[in-house]
Amino acid sequence: MAASSGVLLLSNINKPMSFYPITSFNKYTLHSLCVVRLIGTCVPRCKSQPQLKRKSAAQELVSVVGLEIHAQIQSNTKLFSGSPVRFMSPPNSLVSFFDASLPGTLPAGYQITQQRRPIAVDGSLTYSHLGGKKRSQVVTKSVRIKQIQLEQDSGKSLHDDQRSQTLIDLNRAGVGLMELVMEPDMSCGEEAAAAVRELQLILQALGTCQGNMSEGQLRVDANVSIHSPGEPLGTRTEVKNINSARFLAKAIDYEIQRQMGILQSGGTVLNETRAFDSKSGQTIPMRDKEGLQDYRFMPEPNLPPLTLYDDEASLPSGVAPSQAVLVERLRQCLPELPSVQRDRLLHTYGILPEHGFTLLNEDGLMDYFEAVVKQTSRAPRKVVGLVTNELLSLLKQHDLSGSQSRVSPSALAELLQLQETGLISSNAAKQVLQEMWRCPEKTAQQVVQELDLGLVNDTAQLHSICQRVVDSHPEEVQLIRTGNKKVLNKLMGLVQRETKGRADPVLLRSILEEKTS
Repeated sequence: MAASSGVLLLSNINKPMSFYPITSFNKYTLHSLCVVRLIGTCVPRCKSQPQLKRKSAAQELVSVVGLEIHAQIQSNTKLFSGSPVRFMSPPNSLVSFFDASLPGTLPAGYQITQQRRPIAVDGSLTYSHLGGKKRSQVVTKSVRIKQIQLEQDSGKSLHDDQRSQTLIDLNRAGVGLMELVMEPDMSCGEEAAAAVRELQLILQALGTCQGNMSEGQLRVDANVSIHSPGEPLGTRTEVKNINSARFLAKAIDYEIQRQMGILQSGGTVLNETRAFDSKSGQTIPMRDKEGLQDYRFMPEPNLPPLTLYDDEASLPSGVAPSQAVLVERLRQCLPELPSVQRDRLLHTYGILPEHGFTLLNEDGLMDYFEAVVKQTSRAPRKVVGLVTNELLSLLKQHDLSGSQSRVSPSALAELLQLQETGLISSNAAKQVLQEMWRCPEKTAQQVVQELDLGLVNDTAQLHSICQRVVDSHPEEVQLIRTGNKKVLNKLMGLVQRETKGRADPVLLRSILEEKTS
């Protein structure tokens, strides 16, 4: 559970605290309120590791990973106030009297949570990732979900060590979260990242959370520990507030190696909270957890019990179906979930499992791919290569989603049609795509003409070029005639270099096979 901002306000209570003036306020929103407190700039040194008898370096150790995930509920306002929910608004510009716990508002002063009576318990999440030597094998696993609960987000502290100040931004205070607590059923960063990505896709499909991790809409705390097989779980460390699936995998794997190094050198892992530094790729200590954590949970009268019913038949007398939450009715309204989408992509289009993962995992790419397939006669397995390799590379270079592509699905379909009808080669198609991305107003046909990328189908011309290449490479020709057919690819490359990649590969191979036989 996220820590309340009130904890920070109570620490160093004997040091001076000052308030910025309130520049304006109304019934709902408190503008430009900032609390500043002087804090010590010195950072206490980490506790020294107690030295134990050195363990054998060959001792087998296994890692255990559990996750706590905070997903921001997709809502226009906060849970208990009319304050809007927006990203990158000026500090303290989205704060009501209740959010700030001002006197006269029955001040909360603590984080409201359903921790005692969560909305759901004992669930599971099935997720998949690619494994094997070539990372083409689909590995499916499951992680238990201990509970899901409704919770308020807390304020944000911004520490300024140079000025010995802490600034408090309450824009996030009161924003609705769903906290998902996963059991320690994972063993590495790759599994944890795959589970989070699957959850992210599910929440986005349901429309309950936008899941934009870069905007803090999905934040992950990872609990990592090491132990020997057959022994109790080891001391865990918690890596807080990770906002990227890629960083999550790196943070967990680093923490596993760090703890293994400590144990193998005879040290003891400390029970502490750490943060991940994406620049160094390391976790760094934040605070220890030597004492029992007391979050001071208390009953919350503003949260009435939520009763779920299986279906209309299970409703008690006097309860109208329109006024009840029916699980079966909700199940019937579920959209196509990620696992179903992946299976559909594989069976409908005959693409490889790794392509299915890429299409679904990249925002908007699946819709883009399907739009292209509908507008071209080229086989889907040929289409997916250009989309998941060349186009995706361009999207990532410019930090864009599939729906924001500078090359529209219809424009890419036109390019693929040129390749399907034998007017350009696959290499030329990549060059055309690059130019279309740079100049979206140009059609594929225009680019082909301007750059002179059309295939050379003139048989006489190709025969002449092939003959020159064969005559100038007698050793390669001899190897081909003695059975080494792979050398033929070298000769094809030499001809393509002379034609700038414009030779029809099928015709070219046929001519070279004839001349080297």
